[in-house]
Amino acid sequence: MKIRTKIALRITVVITAVMLIFVALNYIVSTHVRKTEFYIDLKKEGISRANLYFKAKAYNEDMDKVDVFIYDKDYNLLYQDADNFKASPHSRETLEEIWKTRGDFTQNKGKYQTIGFIFSYQNTDYIILVSAYDSYGSEKMSKLALYLLILSLVSLLAACALGYFLAKSALKPVARISNKMKDITANNLHLRLLGYNQKDEFGELANSFNKALDIIESSFNSQKMFVSNVSHELQTPLAILIGEIDLALLKDRTLEEYKQTLINSRQDTNKLIKFLNGLLDLAKASYDESIISMSIIRIDEVLLDARELVLKGNPHYNIEFLFNQDIEETPDMTFRGNEYLLRMAFANLMENNCKYSNNKTSIVKITSLDNKITLLFSDTGIGIPGDEIEHLFTPFYRGSNKSFTQGNGIGLALVKRVITLHKGSITLASAVGKGTTFRVELS
Repeated sequence: MKIRTKIALRITVVITAVMLIFVALNYIVSTHVRKTEFYIDLKKEGISRANLYFKAKAYNEDMDKVDVFIYDKDYNLLYQDADNFKASPHSRETLEEIWKTRGDFTQNKGKYQTIGFIFSYQNTDYIILVSAYDSYGSEKMSKLALYLLILSLVSLLAACALGYFLAKSALKPVARISNKMKDITANNLHLRLLGYNQKDEFGELANSFNKALDIIESSFNSQKMFVSNVSHELQTPLAILIGEIDLALLKDRTLEEYKQTLINSRQDTNKLIKFLNGLLDLAKASYDESIISMSIIRIDEVLLDARELVLKGNPHYNIEFLFNQDIEETPDMTFRGNEYLLRMAFANLMENNCKYSNNKTSIVKITSLDNKITLLFSDTGIGIPGDEIEHLFTPFYRGSNKSFTQGNGIGLALVKRVITLHKGSITLASAVGKGTTFRVELS
């Protein structure tokens, strides 16, 4: 069942319930008013008959539809004008109740209404009881019930139509959103849901869809860029490797030439392995935090392990640490994180410093204050142009200094994701020809 149908049914049920309550209250009140007015009319008729009886000792023949009884204080029946009752039709208990309370006594007996009251004539009290059938009022009530029933049926049909119309109108924006969403495919992810009031629920829904589309489009573009760059980065070293092997096989070579071919092939293979390892680390850093194992680690120890990792592959690099001698004793160096990913991130920052400086040196400074750990990775190298800084953490991005040294554009993108994964921040300050400093803050 569609939502519009559910809403229409609920509106119909609510309107019908309210209408039935109104009809029922109307009928009950009308019945009560009819009975009350008829009792008043009966009392007037009874007083008129009593006056006629006591003064003229007669009664009006035209009033024979009303049954009148007159009793004295000893409950003796003095006068009876009734076609529907026998002589002395009222019980003594009823007469005693009227006499004691000296108020109006009302009773419904079948279709007849009866009222009893005290009537005084020449300083003597009498009990008057008057009964009659309100045929005119009953007929009016029957017609009222019929009219209310017809009104209820008509109102029910109107409520159904109105409920469906209101539901359709209220959910019209949803239909428009649904139709527009069907038009958005992988080929036109740039389309957005526009023209909705941002202050109502449908505007909020459209805005949520637009945000989701932004994320999907960004991920889709990143995926396309990732595949394109990965294909290029894989094809280049593989093509070089195959070219060198084919060249060596064209004719017989000397032992030294074969050795050089193997050395070159090994270098290309190492580059390929390094690139693939970088891709794997980048993929790990892209995992959700909930599925990455975290433990309590010491940042200074992770830095030392990262330094050892960099120097193992590049013995000619120089990495210097600047921190207090008693830093090993401070508990502020402890941090909850993934040791492997942080080691890879720190190693990439150290290697980046060394690669882009003539002296191949990275200076690492570590401080801790108010449970916040700050790391500075500095060099005195070639620096980064200001217009390239904002793109530096984009995967596979290579700046204008790419000719200075080899790279694949993965390292800093990996660093950014690892630091973000650990709820930290990374910024950099750089000046062309003076050097670059990366600032990492963890808390």
